[in-house]
Amino acid sequence: MSAKGIMIQGTASSVGKSLITAGLCRIFRQDGYRVVPFKSQNMALNSFITADGMEMGRAQVVQAEAAGAEPDVRMNPILLKPTTDKKAQVIINGKVHSDMSAEEYHAFKPRLRDMIKTAYGQLASENDIVVIEGAGSPAEINLKDRDIVNMGMAELAGAPVLLVGDIDRGGVFASLAGTMLLLSEDERRRVKGIIINKFRGDIGILKPGIEMIEDITRVPVIGVIPYTRLAIDDEDSVCEKLSERKLEGACETDIAVIRLPHISNFTDFNALENIPGVRVRYVEDVQGLGSPDLVVLPGTKNTVGDMLHLRASGLEKAIILLNGKGTPVFGICGGYQMLGTEIRDPQGVESNMEKVAGMGLMDIVTVMQQQKRTVQVDAEICRNPGILEGTQGLMVKGYEIHMGRTSLGSVCKPFSTVYTNGSGAAAQPDGACSPDGKAAGTYIHGIFDNSEFTLHMINNLRRKKGLDELDGQRVDHQAFKQAEYDRLAQLLREHLDIARVYEIINTWEEGAV
Repeated sequence: MSAKGIMIQGTASSVGKSLITAGLCRIFRQDGYRVVPFKSQNMALNSFITADGMEMGRAQVVQAEAAGAEPDVRMNPILLKPTTDKKAQVIINGKVHSDMSAEEYHAFKPRLRDMIKTAYGQLASENDIVVIEGAGSPAEINLKDRDIVNMGMAELAGAPVLLVGDIDRGGVFASLAGTMLLLSEDERRRVKGIIINKFRGDIGILKPGIEMIEDITRVPVIGVIPYTRLAIDDEDSVCEKLSERKLEGACETDIAVIRLPHISNFTDFNALENIPGVRVRYVEDVQGLGSPDLVVLPGTKNTVGDMLHLRASGLEKAIILLNGKGTPVFGICGGYQMLGTEIRDPQGVESNMEKVAGMGLMDIVTVMQQQKRTVQVDAEICRNPGILEGTQGLMVKGYEIHMGRTSLGSVCKPFSTVYTNGSGAAAQPDGACSPDGKAAGTYIHGIFDNSEFTLHMINNLRRKKGLDELDGQRVDHQAFKQAEYDRLAQLLREHLDIARVYEIINTWEEGAV
């Protein structure tokens, strides 16, 4: 292995490991190194399809973008996508392996160690630095005997560790000290630096605590990162934006995204938030729905279950009433499937129900199938009225991740014509739009990252309200993301001892443990 590795672990989930990993990837790239991220096992419902049709966690895609590297499934060889409270779909090297319970997966993990080592070794042989991200906490003592993602991964890679704690949630010193206490002596020696993340306030007040935690753990605090808002894709549904009402500030276009219990790929909507005058709200009950300009049904890992949730919660009825009064409804992937008349699952792919009625806003029927479609696509938008008016002929890019196949009735027209990247396959229809243009949907994730298409949709909503169209205010979403990665890197350069990080990387020897 030619690359040097450094690993970012945390005292808990959602302490900032993913963003710090991305920031370090950006810094190393800026400094001229070939760098890639790596996370052996990721549990997330936000995923991405690579150019060769493999599925991987969205967080590692963000980190790869920050590193200036093409997303590669070797960066995230194991992806777990929860399907219920007790089971998850296990994806290995980008392809579905099976659904497993936690107990079944725990027993299965030792068989994955060699595959993880191979993936990491290949990346290490091709690059100068590998920034490794852990998952959860290394102090999960019930899982340590078969660990493949925290200290087990650090040992496999022969890498030193930086430990991250989140001060914003409270108890950061106890969590740092407790984590170190529950590590073995060899594991503690591997931890070479502590990072305190999401700090607000006067650093002077924090200094006595820093001195004490350094004395207790015998590990230096090498950075205190201030709480900062960055428009970078979030890893999963624990992120703050899904619980914010976002009612403050001026709003010309109000978009309500339904927060489904198994919501997936909500990063589809990040580009909308960067358009002037647009407010994106995540809504989980009828009371929070209000009277938006657009209702969006996002992707889901359990279409049948989430359809039944909408029905039981009253959200289905409320959305149908809004649509009847003229509010357009747009669905992506599982959300698109819910807009139809029926969802069938004869093989029990997602549920034990052979069929369930959809919302009936479009004349489409979806049948769940065992084979998952995972592919990047180019597509040409078809002619349709309403919310899609004026988008005909626009070319868009995105990717598909879905188990179902949807057929259109006689009154619906396709949303787009899809060309599968690099496959040589014939063009085929995607998605649908109702005759009046008040309901539409697509299987294309990342559809709103296409600035010209999105601006047309927003302007259709603005014209309906008598507002002037947005002209010349398009946001190049890709350029915007690159600027945010630079902001993240600058934040770390100002508040993290990067020279010390380089020293840890360059002086670490596996024999030191």
